[in-house]
Amino acid sequence: MRAITTGLLLGALCLGLTGCAGVGERTGAARRAAVAFEQAVSASDARRACAALAPGTREELEGDGPCPVVLAGLDLPADAGAPLRAEVFGDQARVEFEDDLVFLASFPDGWKVTAAGCTPRPERPADCEVEGS
Repeated sequence: MRAITTGLLLGALCLGLTGCAGVGERTGAARRAAVAFEQAVSASDARRACAALAPGTREELEGDGPCPVVLAGLDLPADAGAPLRAEVFGDQARVEFEDDLVFLASFPDGWKVTAAGCTPRPERPADCEVEGS
């Protein structure tokens, strides 16, 4: 009986550690996707920045014209600075930079930006330059 209990405890510990590693990997991937988006914006590479957007977000922008043209005309920070914090909540993520806040969602082909150019507002949703439905 003791061997079974020990085995179950070790199995639970392994699952717990694997789950933590998974969250760390997902957080790192979300951070890298947000950094890639910010680098594209900083380099004035609107095509690459548009490719980093979630389908719904890109669709929302394209309601006003071609994504690269619309995105280039928005008031996004030219230099968001360093990423300060990244958090993952299931298939959603939030990456805070020195001068921007970016929201992402997980898709089969990786993390995509759902909102950017966001300013936090106390007790209310963030105000974002780029956002999709």
